[in-house]
Amino acid sequence: MFLVLIAVSILTLIAVVRIELGQRRIPVQFAKRVVGRRMYGGQNTYIPLKVNQAGVIPIIFASSVLLLPVLLTNIIGVHKNAAGQSTGIRAEIIKLVNQYIVNSHNFVYIALFSLMIVAFAYFYNAIAFDPIKQADQIRRQGGFIPGIRPGPQTERYLAKVVNRITLPGALFIAAIAILPNIVLWVGHTQSFPFGGTTVLIAVGVALEVMRQIDSQLMLRNYEGFLK
Repeated sequence: MFLVLIAVSILTLIAVVRIELGQRRIPVQFAKRVVGRRMYGGQNTYIPLKVNQAGVIPIIFASSVLLLPVLLTNIIGVHKNAAGQSTGIRAEIIKLVNQYIVNSHNFVYIALFSLMIVAFAYFYNAIAFDPIKQADQIRRQGGFIPGIRPGPQTERYLAKVVNRITLPGALFIAAIAILPNIVLWVGHTQSFPFGGTTVLIAVGVALEVMRQIDSQLMLRNYEGFLK
């Protein structure tokens, strides 16, 4: 079991790095325009869309929402009989919350947690990336996506691409978040110290530090260490 946990941890780390670096690059071409005696534009670039644009935010939101029933059960309280036992519908509600919402080894908790992570990933991407604003900015700069007309078609295309790449990213972070629970549930182990959320945060910070160092090296030495 120890070797299995080590293998799962290493594979998790590799998968997180691959997904964090994964991008869908949408090509953008800018038309040439003449201003005075100079010609501007004509270059090709791309819009980088990360597979996991939301990061760990959906996991944080889902965890916070799952804590709301626990807070409500603490507020309503319970009635106890003469023997000191909890009775009534409030006691049943608290029992259900403790069994299905709080218990991370329960399949209902794992399923709810996964679905909420996917939903919050779509919610975050819908707020963070505005296809209408992005399409308008491309049009104002004289650019266009090859094969796509500027305007409403570009908006629909960008929204379609974002929705498509959000699904694998959301499923991945959901799998990473529930991986310790699945290992504990299937392997009947007491603990799994290599949490998926911790790996997402650590890898994200490490990659950002590497990008900052590489940009400083490129600024001063014209050569970085990232290939």
